[in-house]
Amino acid sequence: MALTKVTERIYYLINNKETDRPVLGYIKGDKYSLMVDAGNSKNHVEKFNDSIEKLNLKLPDYVAITHWHWDHSYGMHAVTGKTIACEITNEQLKVMSEWQWTDEAMKKRLLTGEDIEFADTNIRKEYKAFQDIKVITADIVFKNNLKIDLGGVTVILKNVISPHSEDSVIVYVPEEKVVFIGDAYGMDYYNNCKYDPVKLESFIYMLNNLEFNLCFSGHSSPINKTEIIEYLKLQHNKICIDND
Repeated sequence: MALTKVTERIYYLINNKETDRPVLGYIKGDKYSLMVDAGNSKNHVEKFNDSIEKLNLKLPDYVAITHWHWDHSYGMHAVTGKTIACEITNEQLKVMSEWQWTDEAMKKRLLTGEDIEFADTNIRKEYKAFQDIKVITADIVFKNNLKIDLGGVTVILKNVISPHSEDSVIVYVPEEKVVFIGDAYGMDYYNNCKYDPVKLESFIYMLNNLEFNLCFSGHSSPINKTEIIEYLKLQHNKICIDND
């Protein structure tokens, strides 16, 4: 799969469900470029980089991580640019950097709840050799918000309230009216697949008040503002009905 051009400054690599590879974004500035998420492996990063070079684009100067989950962060060691994560993400990266990667250790983490079956299954699909798994912390760590001038275009990283994960970060490009939300719209797979209606409501409110036309989520095709908000409101209504 090739990199898809959306505007003169926005590109993305589509997700791949086979090993749970998420969408990877590329934001082209006049001086610097930024990659959204680091992918789930060195192979994923190399596929992304190959796609960039085929379009004669420069490799990313920065890589922004939307949250700590393996499919968005395990490619960090293989990227070319400086990696950026919020404080909460980085703390979890520190924890995972000390994990042992053996069959026994992985099975133990499933029993303790440190990891989940879905992640474990896809990690085993993505990696032929567990010793190739390298988890590192970020080069640049921020709290709450970070604004980056790429030259002619601005990127705003914002840690938002989300039902998916406490460290969810959106990557907002105001000039292009584009936002990358990672998996922030989804349920919390590490907490019994809970879909917190209060956190979801907060996330919907935040998106409603954000000026954008196109939304990139972690594991599906890009959709417009009306579509993502309508979808999330439908999910919220379902949760409230189920909880009655």
